[in-house]
Amino acid sequence: MVMMLESPTLPPARDRRVRRSRAVLMAAAVTLVSERGTADVPVAEIADTADVSRRLVYQQFHDRETLLLEAALDLARRELLPRITEDWSSEGAVSAKALALAEHMASHRRFYRALYTSPCGFALSKALNSLFLPVNRQAVCDTYGRQIDERTTEDIAAFLTGGWGDFIRAWVVEDPDPLDPHEFTSRLVHIASMVLRRAHRHPQPSREQTMATEVQRGTSAAT
Repeated sequence: MVMMLESPTLPPARDRRVRRSRAVLMAAAVTLVSERGTADVPVAEIADTADVSRRLVYQQFHDRETLLLEAALDLARRELLPRITEDWSSEGAVSAKALALAEHMASHRRFYRALYTSPCGFALSKALNSLFLPVNRQAVCDTYGRQIDERTTEDIAAFLTGGWGDFIRAWVVEDPDPLDPHEFTSRLVHIASMVLRRAHRHPQPSREQTMATEVQRGTSAAT
């Protein structure tokens, strides 16, 4: 089962009124940043669009950068994660999930590109990685099973998450308009096949198995 992480910046709100106010502010932030193609949107305009006071913005999010980061995470949780957190072992799962990711980033390109190129760009990459790491961990587990140990699973998942994160950021920020989700998906699937699908053809021993083999070799040599 894939673990869902809470926001790395703010604790989850328990009060329904707080959840509602956060939701309208995050929606307003996404709308304004997407329309203008820049993260440099005044807090006052976000508050006016959400029909709340500026004071409420600071009460809920402390500053504009936190609001924008939370808006990006909320967008990914609502629209993207439900499409990529199911079983990775089914036929065509990698292609379907890669396409879902590419379509999401392409449809919200102006918003994500504005944040990636803003002062909160590094925080955005780190926060999105925290959301995608459990997904990649599950993909590694579904692919390798018990062929590898837990530490190696974590290492591969972290490697995939960081590498794919940089790959996606570069595509969103640098590629010319319009983005082509299908072409990008083929690139993602090719990379995934090199890392994941080859595991079934070339299973690797776990660290414990490797150590046990070395011990056996040492014992045999001694006798």
